[in-house]
Amino acid sequence: MKKSVNAENAPAAVGPYVHAVEAGGLIFTSGQLGLHPTEGTLPEGVEAQTHQSLKNLAAVLEAAGSDLDHVVKTTVFLDNINDFAAVNAIYAEYFQKEVPARSCVEVSKLPKGGLVEIEAIAVKKA
Repeated sequence: MKKSVNAENAPAAVGPYVHAVEAGGLIFTSGQLGLHPTEGTLPEGVEAQTHQSLKNLAAVLEAAGSDLDHVVKTTVFLDNINDFAAVNAIYAEYFQKEVPARSCVEVSKLPKGGLVEIEAIAVKKA
């Protein structure tokens, strides 16, 4: 059985999809851009967008019954791989306990002109 999740405290999806899907105790999130949740705008710079992307991811996970501490895998999409160190430093602020497995790739473009997008797989909190 699967259950769709939409988070009130995260920006609206920019396409025909939901924020996350829960299936078998796992939560699969859609990629989270650094969009401001109420304004729908991107802040200036990769650092600000990374912070907002992770805040949006946390809001989606909370709505699905999980949190960043329960993330087992992330994928980070960067508009420019040269931003890897800056994104990595901010990412480390949000994942301080047991860090999840992660992939990080450069892509040619992200929706809305974003500089970073992060998706995750998490386990539901007990």
